[in-house]
Amino acid sequence: MIAENIHLPTVKSFGEEWEAFTQEELSETELKEVFEQYFKIFPWEKLPANAVGFDMGCGTGRWAKFVAPRVGTLHLVEPSSALEVAKRALSPFGNCEFHKASLDTAPLDDNSMDFGYCLGVLHYVPDAQKGLTACATKLKPGAPLLVYVYYAFENRPLWFRFIWKMSDLVRRVISHLPFFAKYWSTQLIAALVYFPVAKLSLLLEKLGVSVEWVPLSAYRKHSFYTMHTDAFDRFASPIEKRYTAQQLSAMMEQAGFERIRFNNSTPYWCAVGYRKK
Repeated sequence: MIAENIHLPTVKSFGEEWEAFTQEELSETELKEVFEQYFKIFPWEKLPANAVGFDMGCGTGRWAKFVAPRVGTLHLVEPSSALEVAKRALSPFGNCEFHKASLDTAPLDDNSMDFGYCLGVLHYVPDAQKGLTACATKLKPGAPLLVYVYYAFENRPLWFRFIWKMSDLVRRVISHLPFFAKYWSTQLIAALVYFPVAKLSLLLEKLGVSVEWVPLSAYRKHSFYTMHTDAFDRFASPIEKRYTAQQLSAMMEQAGFERIRFNNSTPYWCAVGYRKK
């Protein structure tokens, strides 16, 4: 069922996910390391003093806890029950405002935001182009937007893409299971696939071998908690779309962004663009 630009089963799945994986058990050091990977190309230096911006699809607010101290006001928009988790996590900050809404129903004035970010959201909505355009309308001309979407493996060999296609068949089965079954099946995937492959990558790296070609090597220095969180994220969602850098760039241009820049290291693809003046 599609309501506005959200897929209700996917919203329900993410509410369950973030209630189970609140990120409270994750070390501050690891969370900050991941945050810095996503925000590597974000133009902090170009934000005005006391900047006002949005976190579109905030989930547990795990990124917001690092953004809120740097800005004037941060609006967190989330359609699922995860918003309550975010409220608890961000209770120490007095500059956060919370909105239970989708990308295209966020109660923010058009042309009002100094910045925004939308990480790991657009590949889960029925119409990513519409979602990007909705984000653009909230930004002031010249304001930056940071985006992250799942990549389409266009920079990987054919065998890498084949492995993903096989894993996607597994996702299509797991995503239709009850929560309890999704939780434990992804726990097994994290324990039997993510963890051993990631740690093998770490060993190879220590031996001087490049691990860029190894699937899941990005997790080699991460905790099992992160692996299980991401395994659930990956396999429990009823919707999963992937985009090439060229497709994402074209969508951002169509939404009214310019000066688009990509982060050419994992996670793929992160991009920042500025709303046209």
